[in-house]
Amino acid sequence: MTKLLLLMLEGTLTSLRIFFLTLLFALPLGLLVAKGRMSKHRIISSVVNGYIMIMRGTPLILQLIFVYFAPYYVLGASADRFTAVVIAYVINYAAYFAEIYRGGIQSIPQGQLEASSVLGFTKIHTFTHIVMPQVVKRIMPAMGNEVITLVKDTALAQTIGVAELFRVAQNAAAREFSTMPIFIAGVFYFVMNAIVSKSFDFIERKLDYYR
Repeated sequence: MTKLLLLMLEGTLTSLRIFFLTLLFALPLGLLVAKGRMSKHRIISSVVNGYIMIMRGTPLILQLIFVYFAPYYVLGASADRFTAVVIAYVINYAAYFAEIYRGGIQSIPQGQLEASSVLGFTKIHTFTHIVMPQVVKRIMPAMGNEVITLVKDTALAQTIGVAELFRVAQNAAAREFSTMPIFIAGVFYFVMNAIVSKSFDFIERKLDYYR
């Protein structure tokens, strides 16, 4: 049992690496995508909208397979498995985050932007000091849901052979002819999601002054 738990902890560390790297790159990329989606330039908004539709309209598992195998057919060499996983997760979740950002930004009353302009604030200052603090507060519940989903989606990394938590559990279950490793993996996912959920509850309480 001790050996099994150590193996599953190693798999959990891999899952956490995928999780944190995805957030590190997808959160800022999602904001850029949202700005592109709202761009007044028709070509830019159309291209970005097409990207969002593809990412949201196709399964993540298919995107993982494409990102991993496409370089082989195009360049004759496959990408590193872990790198391919991170890239696929980042471009997928950036699309979802972008729509959350867009909804939050567009929910800000136009009058606030006009008042900022009258007061002489620059567009950048208005966005960073007036718009974004309110947007962050408004998108927290939706963002929390996506982050919780990301924790569970790390299990899909096994599709291209990355030894994350669920793959380790599956291998152990097959080796020991027992479903216990699968249940233990479920407990690990539950604990991780409980931590994420509590973290977002804490952030929302800290942002209560925007009521």
